[in-house]
Amino acid sequence: MTTTLRPVEPLQQNPDGTRSRRYQVCVNSRPVGTIHLGTHPVFGPAAARIMSLRIEEPDRRRGRGTVAALAAEEVVRGWGCRRIEVTVPADAGPALRLATALGYVVRNRGMEKALGDTSPALPEGSRARAMTEEEFRSWLAQGKEDFARQWIERGVPEAEARAKSERDHATLLPEGRATEGMLFSVLEHQGTAVGSLWLSVRGEQAYVFDVETRSAHRGRGHGRSLMLLAEAQAVEAGKRTIGLNVFAGNTPAERLYESLGYETTRYAMYKHLL
Repeated sequence: MTTTLRPVEPLQQNPDGTRSRRYQVCVNSRPVGTIHLGTHPVFGPAAARIMSLRIEEPDRRRGRGTVAALAAEEVVRGWGCRRIEVTVPADAGPALRLATALGYVVRNRGMEKALGDTSPALPEGSRARAMTEEEFRSWLAQGKEDFARQWIERGVPEAEARAKSERDHATLLPEGRATEGMLFSVLEHQGTAVGSLWLSVRGEQAYVFDVETRSAHRGRGHGRSLMLLAEAQAVEAGKRTIGLNVFAGNTPAERLYESLGYETTRYAMYKHLL
């Protein structure tokens, strides 16, 4: 049997600068599913993504999805792409196993936690205060560099990673420290600044964009205190869930979030195309 991808629309040139196309997955010319491919809106035309892949129930567990995903790689190579990415929901076990078997690697994962009605208290000796404008300028410069470096270390070309960092920060913080719905805090312990927190409380849920314990104060529980601060600020803002992103391989952070009750909601995976 031969599995092929049959276009069902012309190649789309989208307003955000990406290209995309929908295909039928066919076995001996018989449609058995669909796949939607596109280039990446952030990383540009050299990065492709599988936006959706569905095999109809009667044809599942027969390798159709595997062949369709491999065929997709050939399509996007023809577009000039050097990398392909996919986001897999945490509860989609078969899709996660398929991506892993095809050589996709987890880059980062999204996590969420349901919040109660009571704000958690900080440990004795710890207090939070708003970040000053001077602190913010220094924090922002270092934050852009650190964010870009995290992507570079996980396979994104340096130029793409740095462009993403600049674009993301500019989009999220158009008014800098005064951007509505963004909270910037410094955690102090016994009068010494030990870490910082960037929390968004706009939208339906709170979101931790950045949490950092200063290097000289790590391993003393301040990371947990910062996360408790994030939850307290979220509850005070009326939010009932809080989310975050964690890069694969950041084992201390992964363990901390799991110990606090965060659960994985999705995996972002990638594969370099040879």
